[in-house]
Amino acid sequence: MVETQSKQFQVNQGFKLQVIKVGQEQTPVIIIDDFGVNCDAVKNYACQQGKFDCDASSYYPGVRTPLPKPYVISVLNAVYKTIYQVYNIPPQRQLQPQNYYFSLISHQPEQLKSLQRMPHFDTLNPYYFAILHYLNDGPHGDTGLFRHIPSGFERINPKRSDDYFSAAQHHVNTYGQPKPGYFVESDQQYYLYEQLRYRANRLVIYPGNLLHSVIVNNDTDIDDNPQTGRLTANIFVDFVAP
Repeated sequence: MVETQSKQFQVNQGFKLQVIKVGQEQTPVIIIDDFGVNCDAVKNYACQQGKFDCDASSYYPGVRTPLPKPYVISVLNAVYKTIYQVYNIPPQRQLQPQNYYFSLISHQPEQLKSLQRMPHFDTLNPYYFAILHYLNDGPHGDTGLFRHIPSGFERINPKRSDDYFSAAQHHVNTYGQPKPGYFVESDQQYYLYEQLRYRANRLVIYPGNLLHSVIVNNDTDIDDNPQTGRLTANIFVDFVAP
């Protein structure tokens, strides 16, 4: 029954696509509203999975469970050509899914480790992308994009990584560890320059090397119930050389 329901997800052929350029580096971000004809099937699938588990392979401050493959295939078939075009990906590079799961924020602010209390990036790879589908009705926290003030970097690539980590460590040595709680606004080290607004059935695609963080609302977003929490479908893809 679960597998049957997951196959009922259909991409809305009339979805509304826009490409915005964010920050000083003018990085393209793809935003698609009304992406699915109906998200009930995929949300019901999430609710039937039982217990979500903590992701030991990442610093995500919550719990996850795998997405149904038919849903993942539907999403990728609908957007892969747009990703190639918008980001000028060399045609010889082939799309390769990396991870895909439902996500729910569940950690209380006092539970967060140091690295969970600051913006992060997923990878140094310029051809690695996050595909984020907001599922439940809001209000829920947006996805914030940040600039590292000492370096001016908004994306972290191999050429920038040493300078970025050196500057970040210098900041910790000078001012101490990040203050407890989720990172939701600008400070002397990071500037919040863009918020990708949370809206149910909105799909957002951005490079994984952008500095970003969920703008967590402690009252509405810390909830491991897939019926009421900040339920998102997260698909990570890489475009690899043959």
